[in-house]
Amino acid sequence: MSIIAEHANTFIILACLFGFFMAWGVGANDVANAMGTSVGSRAITIKQAIFIAVIFEFLGAWLAGGEVTQTIRKGIIDPASLQNDPQLLIYGMLASLLAAGTWLLVASMKGWPVSTTHSIVGAIVGFALAGLGIDAVGWAKVGQIAASWVVSPLLSGVIAFTLFKSVQHLIFEAKDPFAAAKRYVPFYVLLVGFAICMVTLTKGLKHLGLNLGFGTNFLLSLLFGLGMMALGGWMERRVQAGSRQSDHFGFTGVERVFGVLMIFTACAMAFAHGSNDVANAVGPLAAVISVVEHGGTIGASALVPWWVLVLGGGGIVVGLVTYGHKVIATVGTGITELTPSRGFAATLAAALTVVLASGTGLPISTTHTLVGAVLGVGLARGMAALNLRVIGTIAMSWLITLPAGAGLAILFFFMFKGIFG
Repeated sequence: MSIIAEHANTFIILACLFGFFMAWGVGANDVANAMGTSVGSRAITIKQAIFIAVIFEFLGAWLAGGEVTQTIRKGIIDPASLQNDPQLLIYGMLASLLAAGTWLLVASMKGWPVSTTHSIVGAIVGFALAGLGIDAVGWAKVGQIAASWVVSPLLSGVIAFTLFKSVQHLIFEAKDPFAAAKRYVPFYVLLVGFAICMVTLTKGLKHLGLNLGFGTNFLLSLLFGLGMMALGGWMERRVQAGSRQSDHFGFTGVERVFGVLMIFTACAMAFAHGSNDVANAVGPLAAVISVVEHGGTIGASALVPWWVLVLGGGGIVVGLVTYGHKVIATVGTGITELTPSRGFAATLAAALTVVLASGTGLPISTTHTLVGAVLGVGLARGMAALNLRVIGTIAMSWLITLPAGAGLAILFFFMFKGIFG
């Protein structure tokens, strides 16, 4: 207890610095990944993506980022085992934030789209192993998270493959693709509105204590989807077919229609992502603040001050603006060539996968889901459309994320223990 009282201000300052660093990594890697399909398909420019992310990621993090955030992440460690040594939790959370932030920095420099959730989970597992022993780790939960390496990209890939095949069959193979796009695209808009609203209600706004239930969420999402369908129908009437001679793919008007829709999906995914993934940075930060303010008493959860969410939202935005371009390039153009229609199918498949996962309680990574969806769209055009070298590098980075986070956290944990005692 005396250690916490003696270094209270130092712990909070370090937690804020490392929390901002981790949030920077989320922006540079995870948010850049979420914007990759929109930018890579040329539906929006990188400047427009940053503008959209600045507004909607920040709003999502601030408005729906979490009144209460689980600080002992997802049952990975048992808080009761730390009651006699609360300073170990502080060292562990500081080490976890610094380790995850460092790994995200390395991955972002290499242009690897890795999971921020897996980075922080790996770091907390490392600290638990080093500070508490092997029995303190909830291995069943870790096993579930590891299983999502395969399940989430596979599920989103299958959905994206099916969606893009339906777009090819219904629109691009029609006698008049532009007329077919005008006929069928409103139904895809309905799916977009429904999926994004369900993501926000089930994964974002739940932090505000809005337990509406699956049925109410479904009805509200359906109504929102119908509203989006009406708006999309109105907007697509303003799109002209364009000149075939200047069209690289031969379907200028069709791609323009999907390009308009990609703006909606980019805004909505940014909001949902900001509301959901900001917890990766502010959860450990909130844990340190709670333990320090309560004189060493450890609770399973803690109220998150509003300024902590602002700090997290600000870090995400700075990360995207300063270093997001490398991961955007990998997801947007490195895996396969994207057009607005292909990017649209990938984004919608990712959103649908998140909705399905929320309903079943399956832990998934947004990064793995989106990359899997881009792979599915590429595969729909044949193996030759995929860059296997880039895919192999991404798979390798996914495998080493958890052990890399754990190893760095062990190193930093003993460093803090040596400094503060």
